[in-house]
Amino acid sequence: MQLTILGGGGFRVPLVYGALLGDRAEGRVTEVVLHDLDAGRLDAVARVLAEQADGVPGAPVVTATTDLDEALRGADFVFSAIRVGGLEGRAADERVALAEDVLGQETVGAGGIAYGLRTVPVAVDIARRVARLAPDAWVINFTNPAGLVTEAMSRHLGHRVIGICDSPVGLGRRVARVLGGDPDEAFIDYVGLNHLGWLRGLHIAGRDELPRLLADDALLGSFEEGRLFGTDWLRSLGAVPNEYLHYYYFNREAVRAYQAAEQTRGAFLRDQQARFYAEMARPGAPALKTWDDTRAEREATYMAENREAAGVGERAEEDLESGGYEKVALALMRAIARNERATLILNVRNGTTLAALDADAVIEVPCSVDANGAHPLAVSPLPGHATGLVCSVKAVEREVLAAAESGSRATAVKAFALHPLVDSVAVARRLVAGYREAHPGLAYLRG
Repeated sequence: MQLTILGGGGFRVPLVYGALLGDRAEGRVTEVVLHDLDAGRLDAVARVLAEQADGVPGAPVVTATTDLDEALRGADFVFSAIRVGGLEGRAADERVALAEDVLGQETVGAGGIAYGLRTVPVAVDIARRVARLAPDAWVINFTNPAGLVTEAMSRHLGHRVIGICDSPVGLGRRVARVLGGDPDEAFIDYVGLNHLGWLRGLHIAGRDELPRLLADDALLGSFEEGRLFGTDWLRSLGAVPNEYLHYYYFNREAVRAYQAAEQTRGAFLRDQQARFYAEMARPGAPALKTWDDTRAEREATYMAENREAAGVGERAEEDLESGGYEKVALALMRAIARNERATLILNVRNGTTLAALDADAVIEVPCSVDANGAHPLAVSPLPGHATGLVCSVKAVEREVLAAAESGSRATAVKAFALHPLVDSVAVARRLVAGYREAHPGLAYLRG
């Protein structure tokens, strides 16, 4: 099978390739095609992959190209992990928003809207090309904002595009470990949108153990989300929120922490990765070791501003393991290609799963996966506070899609102004002006 990775010069591509190296079954990926607009980054990542494959029998063959159509032809699966505007664009998203005293995070609030407005037109073009050049391929989307981008692509690819995120899986694994269960055997009852969901149950051997967690202060405060949100708030919610909900529940504190930080997250990653790619341009640089050292620093500093705002210090070692988006992607590909049924938390069309949303709305929910794709499992309704937030953010996403399609500046202003974390229409207008000035790619917003 051929796997094409869009954004193939991206820093996290070796995670995907490393997961593929451990797959020895029939129907596995035998060829990986890397696509990126930056030939230098492609070369750097290809060197890391070559060192990973050294001595591994039957390692997937790797080729690289800057020609998108060439990369798509013959693909069985397309993994989309692009970053329109690069990390410099992310840093600008943060900077423009913080100047207006609102959140500029990559996927949440003003920053997420700006990133979506830049990314959706490119993602739609990719979806159209896939439909034309590789109509039988499955697209696995990890491009952020993952739910929004998946929904944009689904308008052209239907159910053959599926969004993934490692955040819900990482949360479920942390909770399962705290409760003494096997994370690989537990069922995670989790519902919402991408980066806007709640763990509402954790079933071990058919029994929901979440009530036991919520009743025990020591257990509840012993993992990342317990320290981040506080035990009293989690008990009030009766659920464990995705870590990204810290931006909503503690917005003022998060904004102040971002403003006080020496660097925003985007600026830190921009500079860190610039050093990595510069080092990789040096002949003889140890590719895999350089990458691995950089990755360790990246993981340890994840959401540092939020932990600072919550007063919980550095990330605990046991919380450093994410859900492993590369593992989720491989499990998804395996289930589809081999018809090996699996249950995974994915971003898919709603259908009738959440009554508050229409059928085409992309949600993040446990799904049963087989050769015919991902099928959302039936879930109980969200509580009123969660339903309100989900509906509000989904309405904003729809305005982003409408603005990207029409090029309407007024619709873009509406998207910003309606977001729960943007508190003024005047601020929304200044944000649109600031982002158009910072990003030439947003010049299409007119009127």
